[in-house]
Amino acid sequence: MAKALGIGGVFFKARDPAALAAWYGAHLGIDVQDGFAGAIFTADAVPAGGYTVWSPFAADTTYFDPSAAPYMINLMVDDLDGALAQVAEGGATLVGTPEDSEYGRFGWFVDPEGNKIELWQPPG
Repeated sequence: MAKALGIGGVFFKARDPAALAAWYGAHLGIDVQDGFAGAIFTADAVPAGGYTVWSPFAADTTYFDPSAAPYMINLMVDDLDGALAQVAEGGATLVGTPEDSEYGRFGWFVDPEGNKIELWQPPG
């Protein structure tokens, strides 16, 4: 049986993909690629053998049809408190209180385009 091995990408609609990508670059250090308005997280940034593609799409894309539902994105961070402070300084709205669990630490914010984002700092 074939099985999924991980997330190959996160794609979502944005009113201004380039501006939103630049905001994430400035406030979370995401290495946005020129001409792509997205980022590739290579194996040295995530568990061995894996990578994640991140890219906002234009607001009028039909790529997500037939669903019009928004999605919450989870981004792995190395310092949850620092990342939450950075996005707040950049104009994001923090949501809730950071939580600790056996899986690590979690915190949330709403980005400049209204997307709810979950930040995850793995344990250890």
